[in-house]
Amino acid sequence: MRSKTFIYISLAVDIIIAASKFVAAGFTGSSSMVSEGIHSIIDAVSQLLLIWGMKTSARKPDLSRPFGYGKELYFWSFIVSLMIFVLGGCLSVYQGVLRLEHPVLDDNQAWDYAVLAIAFVFTSISLHAATKEFNRQRGKVFFWRAIIQTRDPSTIIVLLGDVGDMLGLLVAFFGVFLGRLYHSPYYDAAASVLIGVILITISAVLVRESKSLLLGESTSRKTLRKVITLAQADEAVVKVKKHFSTYMSPEEVLLQLNTVFKDDLTTRQITDAIERITSAIQKDFPRFKQIFIEPVKQ
Repeated sequence: MRSKTFIYISLAVDIIIAASKFVAAGFTGSSSMVSEGIHSIIDAVSQLLLIWGMKTSARKPDLSRPFGYGKELYFWSFIVSLMIFVLGGCLSVYQGVLRLEHPVLDDNQAWDYAVLAIAFVFTSISLHAATKEFNRQRGKVFFWRAIIQTRDPSTIIVLLGDVGDMLGLLVAFFGVFLGRLYHSPYYDAAASVLIGVILITISAVLVRESKSLLLGESTSRKTLRKVITLAQADEAVVKVKKHFSTYMSPEEVLLQLNTVFKDDLTTRQITDAIERITSAIQKDFPRFKQIFIEPVKQ
């Protein structure tokens, strides 16, 4: 969320690559190249939707949305994940099946190889930018754990999309190469189906993560333990009885603490304690934008 540069890079790359793939497919009739072109178009639309989601999620709270619009990003990320499955994976599989039923041998390999080389170079640029941002966010957390634990779906959508692009390019290359080597159009068709399977697999991961964020994920247990320790360190607090938290956006967490205060405190003293606790938590954890501390009985 601190930097949108990698998304704009990915958008520009996808537009350039999609155009080159469809031009090549028009000259060669390659089904795997058509599938790759579809993949790139969907990636470009995905970036536009993510940019829109990031823009709308930054709107300030109002009367109709008192907790803000942060989950707009999670909603559009979920839509993008479904789109990759329906339009990307399923159409690529369908395109491959059609070519298996009506095989056509590609006689213009030079176009295919040229486009694949262009796509490889530009996708590498996009992948590098997305990986750099992802590594900044995850720190020392292992790659897969960071994918599962991320609260910023825009990063993993671009990252995994680029990974899918690279895998798709390799599959498309072998489809074209083996088809020409053995003079068989079935390799190209099979490559299209495999590209679809790759997209569907990536989409399944993204749908799972986007759905979880949309429904509401709590902050990490480690963070909650530190927050509770800060709250209970205040002289007016006996203990934190219950706690609730949920991500409203990648940079905003809503927190509620049901807190037991000492019996001999006045209303003013409890109010002052709540302000102290809120300030202490937000100082160490600025993502907790909205904190509600409710006094409860022992």
